[in-house]
Amino acid sequence: MNSITEILNILDKSDERADFQKIAQMLGKTEDEVAAIVKGLEKENIIVGYKTMINWERTDREVVNALIELKITPQRGEGFDKVAEKIYKYPQVKSLYLMSGSYDLAVMIEGRTMKDVALFVAEKLAPMDHILSTATHFMLKKYKDDGLIFYGKESDTRQVITL
Repeated sequence: MNSITEILNILDKSDERADFQKIAQMLGKTEDEVAAIVKGLEKENIIVGYKTMINWERTDREVVNALIELKITPQRGEGFDKVAEKIYKYPQVKSLYLMSGSYDLAVMIEGRTMKDVALFVAEKLAPMDHILSTATHFMLKKYKDDGLIFYGKESDTRQVITL
């Protein structure tokens, strides 16, 4: 396995932006070598960002997430890419995937209320050229996302009392 793959594996399994010094120690490299490799990977758009995962259900912020299935007609000579480009520019769109199976694109969106999501689908997505149909699925509870478990068994913090 080469250094780039090893660094990417470490970063992929890290809960936070990894410390170059720790990675260097793990791989027997210098901190400067690791920093240079990571900066190169960022420049080449192999590492596209670093993100904190937040469980919004444990805050006072109201968030509604939905998965929208889209059946589309690909554009001649450009396939699905042009339609996808129009969709992913909306700030409500958190993820967008080309799919195999019964629909073409899966769109993950976020809104303040179910009505916000419904209006986004009705006013922005459904009227687009090349969109044949939509199906909206509201997410009711997030148990695991990107490998992180959001709800697990809470530890028992009660103290044992003996008589």
